[in-house]
Amino acid sequence: MSISVETDPHGRIYLPSELRQKYGEKFHLVEYEDRLELIPIEEDPLQAVREAAGDAFEETSIEELKKEALEQAQQEAEEDLEQAKREAEDVGE
Repeated sequence: MSISVETDPHGRIYLPSELRQKYGEKFHLVEYEDRLELIPIEEDPLQAVREAAGDAFEETSIEELKKEALEQAQQEAEEDLEQAKREAEDVGE
């Protein structure tokens, strides 16, 4: 669906009721270099994340998730450091 809308004198945009029913009443307005985009905000964002993840983390404790995230961050930092060292060596040659 593609529709054209105009702002009122106060800068407001009115969305048709069918779009509000489908996407809700709250949106993030994202500005790009060449356009604006409205991204719907879920009524309960945390619930939306739970639904998207499904039961993927059902048996995992918060402590386990934190530990895994820290380990992954450390691994990525080490990989980034190794890459930076290689690039520095290449420049020095």
